[in-house]
Amino acid sequence: MIHAVRSRHLLAVFCIASMGIFAGAPAQAQTSEGTDLSIELVDPQVLRVCADPRSLPLSNDKGEGYENKLAELLAAKLQKRLAYTYFPQATGFFRMTLGAHRCDVVMGYPQGDDLVQGTNPYLRTAYALVAKTGGGLDEVTTLGDPRLKDKHIGIVAGTPPATNMAANGLMANARPYALMIDTRIDSSAEAMIKDINAGTIDAGILWGPMAGYYAKEANPPLHVTPLVRETTGPRLAYRIGMGVRAADQNWKRLLNRFIQENQSEINAILLSFGVPLLDDNDQPIVARAPAKSP
Repeated sequence: MIHAVRSRHLLAVFCIASMGIFAGAPAQAQTSEGTDLSIELVDPQVLRVCADPRSLPLSNDKGEGYENKLAELLAAKLQKRLAYTYFPQATGFFRMTLGAHRCDVVMGYPQGDDLVQGTNPYLRTAYALVAKTGGGLDEVTTLGDPRLKDKHIGIVAGTPPATNMAANGLMANARPYALMIDTRIDSSAEAMIKDINAGTIDAGILWGPMAGYYAKEANPPLHVTPLVRETTGPRLAYRIGMGVRAADQNWKRLLNRFIQENQSEINAILLSFGVPLLDDNDQPIVARAPAKSP
């Protein structure tokens, strides 16, 4: 996919190293504690966000993605006006956005990469197996399950679960989908979901947010199983935070504070998009039941 930042790490996230190297920006004046921690930014009155214009469920230029909704929540909490710079997440994304001071934050950035500075994570999820409910595969929890033998499974080429599939002898009948695509005209996730519904493939493996969103939108909805019990190949769960410039230390602190203080609201947004949230013990995070009226 052209949003290679998340979908390729993601080591495809969601292999960001294939992008142009981010050039560090000159440090701006730091502030003392107790002042507005965003004053080091170009315009402290505006929350300037860079995002992909067509990358649902993450973001689009209509403001319909969960990263759009997180940006709206952040702007409201900081009492700032929200402004976007849209740029396809292809090679050179960070150099042309954060590096060029066209924005001050990217709402989704995989923990562990070093192209830019990451905040504390607000999201932990995993690649997931998507299949028809009641089709015989909705109880499969690992790629080593014998029920997957001889099944036709969709996989986005070059993503981490491809290694797990190969380790379990599942590549002979696999159907690959392109990783590097122009999201303005194509979507590997949508194509894979369409093929599952049509019976062209028996199941598919997608990055968790993609899997949850498109499975929820399907008619009838599809079953999603996060792949957190793998014993061969890389672990398929990742943490996602926000990305900022290396110089913006106070800004990072402010964003970390926002995440800590608003995690329940963040979770509610993510869950509304079908994102399969996981805690540090690989247990699903579910929506809290509303409090009963006295």
